[in-house]
Amino acid sequence: MGTIKQGVLGGFSGKIGTVVGGSWKGINYMRGMASSVSNPRTELQLDQRSRFSTVLKFLKPLTPFLKIGFKNYAVKMTAFNNAMSYNLQNAITGAYPNYSIGYPNALVTRGSLPGALNPEVTSTIADQVEFSWQDNSEESIAAASDATLVVIFNPAKQRAVTMIGGGTRSVGSQVVAVPASFAGDLVHCYVAFQNANQSVLSDSVYAGAVTVFN
Repeated sequence: MGTIKQGVLGGFSGKIGTVVGGSWKGINYMRGMASSVSNPRTELQLDQRSRFSTVLKFLKPLTPFLKIGFKNYAVKMTAFNNAMSYNLQNAITGAYPNYSIGYPNALVTRGSLPGALNPEVTSTIADQVEFSWQDNSEESIAAASDATLVVIFNPAKQRAVTMIGGGTRSVGSQVVAVPASFAGDLVHCYVAFQNANQSVLSDSVYAGAVTVFN
């Protein structure tokens, strides 16, 4: 039974018929009771869960990094949730039940700075991955002092190595140490930039996949 607190025009708490009333942070609300789901495993629901699981598996190892990479898009949601939303819409390839991440289409940072120009990635020394790109510090709002952000994602190990505030855009390269356990594994690599006061980032750019030197 529901209880009316302020007369017939006031808010109420509890259940009246199929309506539930309550208060959150001093704001009265009403909502309809959810209909029971007779089959919670419909084809559409299974498809959506598979998509969600595919993206979550990719982004979960990047959780701390995404708080920076998507910070300017954390509007009415967390940075991680915005990253989930973007990649659910843009980074999934394949068909149910065999979804996978289309790594070149994924983003690990978002922003309006110009991104890396023609990035490449190599691994010719044990426990190291080297990024390179062309200096485009004269483009639009880019600056020579823009700092590097990189992601190295290892799907076989479900682990990621990230770096925030590495070398600058004008330097054109960045060497990143990776765990010895990555040797022989194929990793997917991204590079992005943020400005000197860390207020604006670029979209990440896929630098490619490389097998870590063994």
